[in-house]
Amino acid sequence: MLKLLGAALILLAATLAGWQRARQFAMRPRQIRELILALQRLTTEVSYGVSPLPDAFAKTGEPLREPLRTLFMQASRRMHPSFGLTAKESLHQAIEDSWGRSAMQQAEKEAMRQLAYSLGTSDREDQIKHIALTIQQLSHEEAQAQADQVRYERMSRSLGLLIGALIVILIY
Repeated sequence: MLKLLGAALILLAATLAGWQRARQFAMRPRQIRELILALQRLTTEVSYGVSPLPDAFAKTGEPLREPLRTLFMQASRRMHPSFGLTAKESLHQAIEDSWGRSAMQQAEKEAMRQLAYSLGTSDREDQIKHIALTIQQLSHEEAQAQADQVRYERMSRSLGLLIGALIVILIY
């Protein structure tokens, strides 16, 4: 009886791990799409709203879901004079703090880090161009993420169950 319970737990754990991995493949394109929309809102705030960067980041982050909300709100908070950080430093720290909770990968993180280098160091038009370039890079990554989702999501679910079954067979 105890062996049967152990086998069921191993099978359940492996299956849940496979489903969690599949969930990551499903969430990545959605989060990239949300990040693109957030950067488009940021462009609007910078160009038409003529908002300073801390305010533009705060207004952009308010309607977002986690973890992107945390990213933009932390960057906004750290840009205020009480922290004494530049836009680049505050965005870099916000990325490092909140990226682990997202399903996005290193390519998206690097695109955002590259954007941070230009924010706050140039005029409005140049910042808008850099945001547009980042949106373009993220659009490419979104297409790749959708292809990965189609290719690997179902396989991850099945593989979790099969690996669990293999472990059970090898142990017993």
